[in-house]
Amino acid sequence: MDSQETDPPFGIDFGGSGIKGAPVDLTVGDFAADRVKIKTPKPSTPEAVAEVFVELLGRFPDSRGAVGVTVPAVVRHGVVSSAANIDQAWIGTDADALFTKATGRDVHVVNDADAAGLAEVRYGAAKGRHGLVIVTTLGTGIGSAIVYDGVLVPNSELGHLEIDGYDAESRAASSVKENEGLSYPEWAERLTVYYRTVERLFSPDLIVVGGGVSKDSDQFLHLVDIETEIVPAKLQNRAGIVGAALWAVEAQDER
Repeated sequence: MDSQETDPPFGIDFGGSGIKGAPVDLTVGDFAADRVKIKTPKPSTPEAVAEVFVELLGRFPDSRGAVGVTVPAVVRHGVVSSAANIDQAWIGTDADALFTKATGRDVHVVNDADAAGLAEVRYGAAKGRHGLVIVTTLGTGIGSAIVYDGVLVPNSELGHLEIDGYDAESRAASSVKENEGLSYPEWAERLTVYYRTVERLFSPDLIVVGGGVSKDSDQFLHLVDIETEIVPAKLQNRAGIVGAALWAVEAQDER
């Protein structure tokens, strides 16, 4: 990682509406230059997204470090295995290989919630905490990351726990709050059911709540009635890019 001083890694956060990227200073866990956002292509096939990555990296001609990319899907050893919220063409795609070839850079792909979890453990709300940390992202669905003593257990997908016969995220995601017009107290009741289930199954030492709605944590988090300490995420919308860059460097170091 000595090369990081001259070649900081680059993080890309691939979402449904936008693809955002920036070089990252892993010493402080923040952007090393202003973030750039490009609209996600329609359809968002792997090849179309790869073209956007090339354009995005072209905006940073001095960037030469490894590239980490978040994908809202299960990722096993660089291969995308699900496509709940992205184009079906992603299933079975070796994204590491595709993006490495397209960009001419060393690219490593990671689940978006896992990236956010890594960032929060290394730089954010869970920094310095030992034991089992579960980071959840409340958004269109519920993403999750399980990290034990700094080591990620990937692709946990705890938003898909079945609770009372329902997929958990179909009842408790922040999109459901908006779509059903729930008040914060009403939503907190559903979150309590969800987090009590997580608590009972995993006995975590800390739960971190991320996603865009985390900026309003003072409206609902104190109403979530569980025994485990539960705190808002700190990196907010920077977590995906920072975590992706961190993932890329650590994956590079493992070779």
